[in-house]
Amino acid sequence: MTMVVRAAGLDDLPALDAMARSTGGGFVNLPPDRDKLRDRLTAAIAAFGHEQGQPDDDRFLFVLEDGTAACGTCQIFARVGGNTPFYSYRIDRRSAWCAGLARAIETDELTVCTDHHGCSEVGGLFLRADARAAGAGALLARSRYLFMAMHRARFAATTIAELRGVVDADGGAPFWDGIAGRFFGIGFAEADAFNAANGTHVLADMMPRTPVLLAMLDARARDVVGVPHPSGRPAMRLLEKEGFRHDRHIDLFDGGPTMTAATDRIETLRRARTASVCAIAATGGAPVVVASGRLAAFRCCFGTVAPHGDGIAIDPAAAAALGVATGDILTYSPR
Repeated sequence: MTMVVRAAGLDDLPALDAMARSTGGGFVNLPPDRDKLRDRLTAAIAAFGHEQGQPDDDRFLFVLEDGTAACGTCQIFARVGGNTPFYSYRIDRRSAWCAGLARAIETDELTVCTDHHGCSEVGGLFLRADARAAGAGALLARSRYLFMAMHRARFAATTIAELRGVVDADGGAPFWDGIAGRFFGIGFAEADAFNAANGTHVLADMMPRTPVLLAMLDARARDVVGVPHPSGRPAMRLLEKEGFRHDRHIDLFDGGPTMTAATDRIETLRRARTASVCAIAATGGAPVVVASGRLAAFRCCFGTVAPHGDGIAIDPAAAAALGVATGDILTYSPR
């Protein structure tokens, strides 16, 4: 059965709830709270339900299905920092010359900032453990960029991705313990649950604005600055293949890296092409990630396409997964 990424609906609530309860914490975009998940699905349905000529505070939520049930999910935020500030720590390098020591003194410090205000964000990618094969993660990740290509006016000039930082098996986070935990007096798991329910801006608004010297942190906190959770390393590699780079910004609470790319330079989006289906047949053509439909009708899968007449031929399995017929318009990018 061909895996398909599609727009999420309220019928996906049970599957999303089960996934949210298996994340192990740290996934603010996938809270283990059924009511919050229902609210997010309702907001996504509204976002899919209207055309908009510019980036707005829309959250698009997708699911991956394997023919039986949803087994993965991902999201796109059309604009961050619209109604509430979007905070990060920026790692600033300070340098001064000490004549007495005849050496340069360099220090890194963390400064609370809203540098990514107005950017689009890709996030919320999660796969069930039994579905992490056959390129499922890559399909989920890349489907977002085809959706952005097909609705380009809805997204900003810059896209970011926040990766979960290091969180241990008991739900503790060394970076949180080193800074915010000392200020708020609660553990990371409690803060994570609060953020999932109320948004990260509530605690972030209360964070001290005095820059924090990295050298003053304990080694456990310092060693995880900008380091993704082990489960997030494949996602980081996928982002790097798309042209994202760590731009010296990290998450305010767990210290995970923020990756940044110019939206039009994201590899899948940059190489995306649009063509009409002229034939459905075994093509022997190029492997692609291919999508059909606008907004709520969006569907995306792997397939093969080849030039055919004035358009393309697509293999029957992909055509069936996308629900397309001759004459339909597809958007695709090399696999």
